[in-house]
Amino acid sequence: MSDSSPTPPVKPVIAAGAAKRANASVIGMLLAMFSTVAIVLVIVWLNPQQNAESYRPRIDVAGVSANAADTAGFTPVAPALPEGWSANYARWNPAGADGVSFWDVGYVTPNNTFIALRQSGTANPTWTATQAQNAPVTGTRTVGGRDWELRDKPKGERSLVLVSDGTTIVLTGEADFKDFDVLAGGASKLLDAEAGNPASGGNHASSTPTSTPAQKDSK
Repeated sequence: MSDSSPTPPVKPVIAAGAAKRANASVIGMLLAMFSTVAIVLVIVWLNPQQNAESYRPRIDVAGVSANAADTAGFTPVAPALPEGWSANYARWNPAGADGVSFWDVGYVTPNNTFIALRQSGTANPTWTATQAQNAPVTGTRTVGGRDWELRDKPKGERSLVLVSDGTTIVLTGEADFKDFDVLAGGASKLLDAEAGNPASGGNHASSTPTSTPAQKDSK
């Protein structure tokens, strides 16, 4: 009976040249990765992300209003507003299926809230209710010497509605009353000036806004 001894395991031997090439490949890959990351960081640093609160487009609302006047048949209101206010769009919308064409401006307040201003010379009750998000009439708010109809819901957007000089103006948004008062006051002042009563408009703008609840029917 012959003795058999186990065959010792064979250890792979990597040639020095192959090992050097493998190490060079790993180092090259790491260098390429670090270079890519460095390039990305430089691009991000040179092109910082815009801050939504600080960047606001410049819209010439008065200029767009003047261009739309002939088509509208009236001069759409473009109130001068205090610093911090901006418009992110201004346009004249031709009549759709409802037959109502209207002036449409989106205002961003200093508190970064939004109020839409819409004005039409062909408004009807359905259009007005739609622009006011079908909110019920809850009272009136006197701003700039004019009584704006207040339409409000417990939650969500509120609206101020004014019918004056053959046009209907609807302000709608989730902003505070103080911001609505600024916009409504500016619009009221413009309406007074167009009606040939600029002095009265100045007095109206300085009056204190007040709200009056809607009267409920007593039955």
